[in-house]
Amino acid sequence: MRSSTARVGESAVAEPLRNKPALSRPRSSARAPRGSRLDLTDFIPYLINRVGVALVERFSHDALAGTHLSIATWRILAALSTNGRLRQTDIAEITSTEVSTMSRLITRLVQMGLVSRTRSARSNREVVVELTPRASALVAQLIPIAERLQAAATQGLSKQELSILKRALRHMHGNLTRTTS
Repeated sequence: MRSSTARVGESAVAEPLRNKPALSRPRSSARAPRGSRLDLTDFIPYLINRVGVALVERFSHDALAGTHLSIATWRILAALSTNGRLRQTDIAEITSTEVSTMSRLITRLVQMGLVSRTRSARSNREVVVELTPRASALVAQLIPIAERLQAAATQGLSKQELSILKRALRHMHGNLTRTTS
């Protein structure tokens, strides 16, 4: 049933707003005070996230479809292909993945026959992970797709701009992950 005070085409949900004082009611034409506005189109975390989401969606579609890999498991394979045998904790650090999550991801990759996991010769508590030949072949197929996607994403940027971008992103990551004393 429609409230008698609701205007034609207006939902009854909007009615409680009319009963509030004008200053507390949000207005589409009114601007928020300077400190309470955030233009997402100019906000670095938002911009980085948008690019990241678009890259993940495209890479998942273009490269990972049919492989039974997720972006998280792909990153593990990529890290191992670059660095060779790694301790599980090092993979977690390189891929920015929680150690407990890393353990589950590695278990999944072991079950898929893509990595092997052994105890470290240095410490029985450390686990060392390495690619299987099957994973090496798969990574060799996926790397060109990843490189083409990066080229598409950075099209129009000069080598100098790319270098500055990478340096700035690494610096920002360091700012956010560095331990403060």
